[in-house]
Order: sequence, then structure tokens, then C-alpha cells
Amino acid sequence: MNQSLNKLLATFNDVLSDSVETTQLHTQLEESMMYSLQAGGKRVRPLLLLATLNMLRPNDYQKGLETAIALEMVHTYSLIHDDLPAMDNDDLRRGKPTNHKVYGEWLAILAGDALLTKAFECISNDTSLSAETRVKLISALSIASGHKGMVGGQTLDMQSESKAVALPVLEQIHLHKTGALIRFAIEAATIIAEIEKNDQQQLVEFANHLGIIFQIKDDLLDLFGTTEALGKQTGSDDVNDKSTYVTLLGREQAEAILARHVEEAEHILSTLAETYDTEDLDYLLKLFYQRQN
Repeated sequence: MNQSLNKLLATFNDVLSDSVETTQLHTQLEESMMYSLQAGGKRVRPLLLLATLNMLRPNDYQKGLETAIALEMVHTYSLIHDDLPAMDNDDLRRGKPTNHKVYGEWLAILAGDALLTKAFECISNDTSLSAETRVKLISALSIASGHKGMVGGQTLDMQSESKAVALPVLEQIHLHKTGALIRFAIEAATIIAEIEKNDQQQLVEFANHLGIIFQIKDDLLDLFGTTEALGKQTGSDDVNDKSTYVTLLGREQAEAILARHVEEAEHILSTLAETYDTEDLDYLLKLFYQRQN
């Protein structure tokens, strides 16, 4: 990772480590929340938010830190719930036992619930942003997280198990389940930076490509990666009888679609590079499609 992104990541992790304060209730809830928040991972969503904001408003990325924390909390809650026996029933996440394997199912559910609600507290209490900006961010994150976004996509994914799924349905699943929070990361940066509409539209389109790139790569790694590299069991899509880009189209065609979205994302960045320094977004794009875990 380059020096600029390393700086953003280090700053983010410092703030994240203090993001869940203890209470007087003397429960394991906060411990369970922090267990999953600090379980590792590449932090691609908060990094995408902070890098985009830093590109749009150089050296002003601090204004996005609380929103980036909120985004990571929503993402982490979704992983905790996704790993539960009622859904994907996974034992490993990022090379560690999943939350419910360590704390039990009921506490894992509550830790996810708490992270989701804590996310909106982080944004609403961020006095570095105007009240109007905070309302816009809360609205955007609500849409990205809820029935119109990630949860809606997860629902469509679950009800599509063991069924023959057409490609347009699969695209809708991942545009919402995976793409919604990636799209929010960039949209949030444009809201905070208050940029013109044309640049905002180009960046959101770039985010849409990123979401599809991330998912196709995920599908490929699930079939052709290793548990050691991924930090979670491979073959889980097959076990759960899920349709993926690879099972639907085959490896060669899935890789061809991946390459097309990479090319279109690179074209958008080349256009934006006439106005902005896109080095960090170029790096993150490569991270999305070259990753091995």
C-alpha cells in the first residue's frame, strides 16, 4: 500500500480502537463488538471513503473519519449476521473464529444490532460537519444499509438459494448486497466535499463498477482460492447452493466481465485525473481486482 493510503489507514485504525466506549452494564457486549471490528481486514470501504475525500479536498480527510467508522460498523454488523447458522453458517472470518463461535449466537446477534445503531450515533455526533451534511449522510447510509440496499440484496440472495437464478437477478443481488456500501463510501465523500453534480455522478458510476468487480473476484476466490489465503472457508457458495458469476457463466466468461468492468472503471478515473489526483483510487481499484483474499 502506498504512503498516502497507509497514513489514512493508520489514522482510521487509531480512531476505530476508541470507537466503542464501555458502559456501567458490565456485559460482554462491547467486547463482542470490538472483537469483530478489530478482527482485521483490508478496510477497503473506509479507505475508499477517506481516499476519495482526500482526492476531492486534499488534506481534509479528517472530516470523513466518523462517517468511515460508521460505515465499517455497518459492514461489520452485516458480516456477524451473515456468518450465523441461519444464514451462511461460517466458522471462520478473517482467519479467526466467527463472532457467534466465540460469544454464542444471541450475543453475536446483539453485537451486530449494537454496531448498526452505533453507526448512526457516530455520524449524528460529528460536530466537524454541519447539521445539514449529517442529515444527508444519515439518509444515504440508511438507504444503503436497509431494504433498498444491503439488507434487500441479502434477502434476495437468501431467497434465491437452491434456485436457477438469471444473470439480471444475480446483478441485482450484488448491486445491493455488495455494491450498496461500496457506493455509499464514495457518495459520502462527495456529500462531505460538496462537489459538483457531474463529478459526483462519475464517482458513483465508478463505485458501481467497483461493487461488481469486488463481487466477481469474491466468487472466483471462493472457488479457486484457499482457506489459508482467504481467512474463511472456501466453497461456501457451493455448500449453500448459491448462484454466482462463476457457476452461472463459467470461469472464463466471469473473468471477461471482470476485465470489462475494470476497463470501464479505469476510463472514469482517467477522465477524473484531468481535475484530481487519482493515484489512491487507482491503487484501490487494483486492490479490488488483484486481491487474493
